[in-house]
Amino acid sequence: MSENTMATIWLGIGFLGQALFFMRFFVQWIASEKSKRSVIPNAFWYFSLAGGLVLLSYAIYRRDPVFMLGQFTGLFIYIRNLMLLRNQNKAVNEQPS
Repeated sequence: MSENTMATIWLGIGFLGQALFFMRFFVQWIASEKSKRSVIPNAFWYFSLAGGLVLLSYAIYRRDPVFMLGQFTGLFIYIRNLMLLRNQNKAVNEQPS
């Protein structure tokens, strides 16, 4: 595969990561509009994680340490929030009816 083809593929991966990252804001906005209050749905964290992983891959390909650090540190926040949500859901499901 030529270097130009690889660069085009990685550019597509970068745009995919940006699209996934954008979706987190889009689902948050839709959920908030439906509730008529500010809401952060679970999908926000899943899109954050997916977008962050794809963008980290792109940053590694680009060898951009600033971009890598930003995406890498964000992943901890997204994973931690998903863990908190899982624990919260588990606690709710374990409560006696």
